[in-house]
Amino acid sequence: MTDLQIGDVVAERDVHLTREALVRYAGASGDFNPIHYRDDIAQRVGLPGVLAHGMLTMGLAVETVVPWLGDAGRILEYGVRFTRPVLVDAEDGADVHVVAAVVAVSDGEARIDLTVTFGETTVLGKAQVRVRTA
Repeated sequence: MTDLQIGDVVAERDVHLTREALVRYAGASGDFNPIHYRDDIAQRVGLPGVLAHGMLTMGLAVETVVPWLGDAGRILEYGVRFTRPVLVDAEDGADVHVVAAVVAVSDGEARIDLTVTFGETTVLGKAQVRVRTA
């Protein structure tokens, strides 16, 4: 990890979300807002369909770098802006793609930017992770 270069892609993965995954996340997080599992409620409040929880999307994004880091305790700081929703179809689910790339390296630390997309849409803005490299 000491020979990191700006632009290096350190991790990449695809995550398939299902409605079942949303219900399980709701149970684990306590967020039972029906926009995360009921089409009729989501549409009633003006949404195009059931949305993945923002915090679920945020969590799966940062989890992408953990195998590369070897220890989640190396994460010093993490933040995102929620820019677009992930629509989870009842039958097909949703595929989220995450790419983690080095954008800055300094004394024992690096900043990794996460590009998180659903289809052609970036769903998290300013997704940045500061990690300890030494």
